Amino acid sequence: MISAFLFFPRGQGDDELLPDESLYDELETPTENEVIEMAADTVVQPPKVIIVDVKGAVLRPNVYSLQEGQRLIDAITAAGGYTADADSRLLNHAQRLTDEAVIYVPLIGEEMPVFESVISENGNPNEPVSVLININTADETQLMTLTGIGPAKAAAIVKYRTEQGAFQSVEDLMKISGIGQKTFEVLSESITVN
Repeated sequence: MISAFLFFPRGQGDDELLPDESLYDELETPTENEVIEMAADTVVQPPKVIIVDVKGAVLRPNVYSLQEGQRLIDAITAAGGYTADADSRLLNHAQRLTDEAVIYVPLIGEEMPVFESVISENGNPNEPVSVLININTADETQLMTLTGIGPAKAAAIVKYRTEQGAFQSVEDLMKISGIGQKTFEVLSESITVN
């Protein structure tokens, strides 16, 4: 008898309240245009693409396309990471990248390259100053800070200087294998022979 009492509950389903069906009538179904507008409001714009130049003691120095908001460590990772002799202590790995940024990773014990500066054309020291690299005196590390110049081209420039003598004009740089007119046009504002 006790088991019958437990298995056959008394009157529980009879007294349950059903929701008032008039509540469902008050809910409005959005129109197709409203659904499209809601979807358009939630569309997230893709991040802007930025271009950065990674040079120095990384496995694959090159120019990389990254996304706006990425950090310096992302650029180093894109370049294959550090070489065994890289000195990354002075780099801010959390720094946000900007378009046209140049990231230079020095070697252990390397002094950061010192670039020659030229006073603006009117001689006014308060105007922005151009920074030029002397292709007759710069070492390979300094040459690699130039856009489009990696380890192989930097070594070729130093080899040419050693074998052929100093460059007489910046245009002589096009005598180096792999440096054509387009590369020269990019470099011409950043180099000097004086």
